Order: sequence, then C-alpha cells, then structure tokens
Amino acid sequence: MAERIEDWWARRQFSRNTDVPYAIGTYREAWAPYPALIRQYYPDRNAGIMLTQIPPAADVLLLWTCDAGHVFVATPLEQRSRPGRERRRSAWCPNCAELAQPTRVRPASPAPTPRPTKPTRLICPKTPALPIGEPFVSACAPRPASAVESQLRADLFGRLSVTAGLNAVRVGRPFFDHLEVWPDFLLPELRVAIEYDSIGRHGLEHVGKREQADRRKDRVLRAARWEVVRIRTGKLEKLGPHDLQLAAMNASALARLIDTLRDIRGSVLVDAYLT
Repeated sequence: MAERIEDWWARRQFSRNTDVPYAIGTYREAWAPYPALIRQYYPDRNAGIMLTQIPPAADVLLLWTCDAGHVFVATPLEQRSRPGRERRRSAWCPNCAELAQPTRVRPASPAPTPRPTKPTRLICPKTPALPIGEPFVSACAPRPASAVESQLRADLFGRLSVTAGLNAVRVGRPFFDHLEVWPDFLLPELRVAIEYDSIGRHGLEHVGKREQADRRKDRVLRAARWEVVRIRTGKLEKLGPHDLQLAAMNASALARLIDTLRDIRGSVLVDAYLT
C-alpha cells in the first residue's frame, strides 16, 4: 500500500541503517525521460527529499504541482502512466485533464436496461491480403511527424540503395485496429524497420503507456520476421537489443546505424546496398 513520503523515507532509513538511504542523483537517469514530471516536483513540498532520491517504482505518495498551480497526490507509477494517448501537457495533471474533458453527467434512466453486448472489434478492411511480413504502401499510414524524420529519411536512403516509399508491414495479429504496422522507415531488402523516438515537445511521446505500445509493436514486427532498430533520444532507455541512444542525428550517428545493420544482417549483405 502506498505510504506518505515521510513514512516511506523513515522506513528506508531504518532498513538501511543510514540517514540518507538514497543519495541525491541516484535515480537521475531513470527520471530524465520525464521532464514534465521533473518540473512538477518540488522537494520542499515532499519533506525536502529530491526526486532523484526516489525510485520510479517506489509505492510512495508524492505531492505534485502542475504549471497551472494545481496540487495533487500521486505515486511515481501513477504519474508515469498517466499520459496514455493524450498529446497535451495537461495530461500530466488529473485536474487539468478533467477541465479539458469534463465528465459527462447522464440523466438517471427510469428503469434498468439490459447491458448491451460488447461489439466485436472491427479490423480496418483497407489492409491488402498479402503474406505476413510483406511490406507495402498503406493508405492508412500517417505522414512523417517531424523535420528530423524527413532529414533522416533523406540521409538513410541516400546512403543505402534499397527500395524507398514503402510505409507498412503486413502482420499476423491485429495491432490496435489494423493488420499492419507503420514503422518510421522500412528497409525491405534487409527486413529491418527503423524507428525514431523522442519525448516530444511536452514530454509525452514514447513514455508510459506509449512505451508499452512501442514494445508491442516491436513484438508484432519480430513475429513477422522483421528486426527493429529504435533510435532513442531525449534520455529514452533502449527497448530492444539493437536500439541506439543518440543525442542527435548527424554523420557519426548515421555511421553507427549502418554498423548496427551490419550486426543484424551481416556486412556482406548490408555493404552490397551501400552507395
């Protein structure tokens, strides 16, 4: 059961037999992918304990203050899981989220009605009937999300003479409402998908529930006999064995990506497509 920060800290002092169970900065790297939460945490409202002294998995109640001044209580896990699919900064604050989407009050029904049967989940019919693992051009795939992705696309396909323009892979089980997934870049001849991940302007992208969706997407692709390389920026941790943690995309980073492709498919195959 979650406990107050003072009680949690005192118990840690007793169990570790020290006045400072966790030194300042111990969990700096673990909290780095969540800049919005770092801004919301004030040590003076949490017994003077720094956020980097608290494990992200600790079952402890903390006081947070959003940019609008709302003060609320939540555990580290609740805060890290809160954004979900929302793309606004207020998603980190339950009060702001409620104001942005107020709960609808339904009038009481005069008599109880039978609970309707949950409808069968519909799968998008636009996915062509292709073999599992086959890449293709999808009408449902989103456009590139950033200028960085567009530049990386130009640099990558300028370095590798592989088929460009494909944006989807046919998979064997549904990913949300589709039998296809849309990696940022596809290298069909190498059967490698490249993903470019950043935390985004509000620190909401690829963290919390979005990270869970990324892991699920990787599993679906690997089940279709594709390998995945994620370029992780903004202090995001690696999710897979071939992921790269990079501060920025430049010539050196592109060279590291090419070397990673060699590790996956072998130098003979990859070098055959180099230009």
